[in-house]
Amino acid sequence: MRGHGFLLANYVPGTSPVHRAPLWLKFLLVLACGMASFLVAGWAAAAAGLGLLCGVYLFSGAGLRRLVRAVRPVLPVLAVIGLYQWWQLGGAPAARIVLNILLCVVAASILTATTPVQALLDGVASLARPFRRFGADPERFALTIAIMLRSIPFIAGAYADVRDSARARGLDRNPRALVLPVFITTVAFARQTGDALAARGLGEADELDDPEGRRG
Repeated sequence: MRGHGFLLANYVPGTSPVHRAPLWLKFLLVLACGMASFLVAGWAAAAAGLGLLCGVYLFSGAGLRRLVRAVRPVLPVLAVIGLYQWWQLGGAPAARIVLNILLCVVAASILTATTPVQALLDGVASLARPFRRFGADPERFALTIAIMLRSIPFIAGAYADVRDSARARGLDRNPRALVLPVFITTVAFARQTGDALAARGLGEADELDDPEGRRG
């Protein structure tokens, strides 16, 4: 199965100042962009922020092609959102909303393109550590994020491969020819992931903590 990107850019090794920036600062950048989507009232300010972030992305050495590939999947959705908001609110508010969404996508892409996956997961586990007192398991939370990051591109790739195969057979308008193979492939992937986790002993602690009297 060929590889497929999904919204966010993959890690690109490098030694740029963006790569060397502390992880907490990159997290704050993403958080600030998310807050800006509610606070920025003008499309010009949103466009300026987007231009600045695109410049930071290119300065990191990740490349224009990767930036386009990270943004391209969301463009059809943004087109629909933009047209609807233009119909409801007018051109300027619609442009502001679309630009703010792109701002968040590019900010998240900067994070993922300049941070190794393991460092990113370690950061997520550190952020979740204060919730340990409420029964949360930071390591399992980070593992869940890792599985999600691996699963989403796999499922997107499975759908694209099945769609191309169905189109070659003239069945691209047949929902069953599209949905059923993707469903089977996804279930098989989930079973393989579960077997891999079980082989590493994950979940055994839960079974030991569960008395036999509670089962069945």
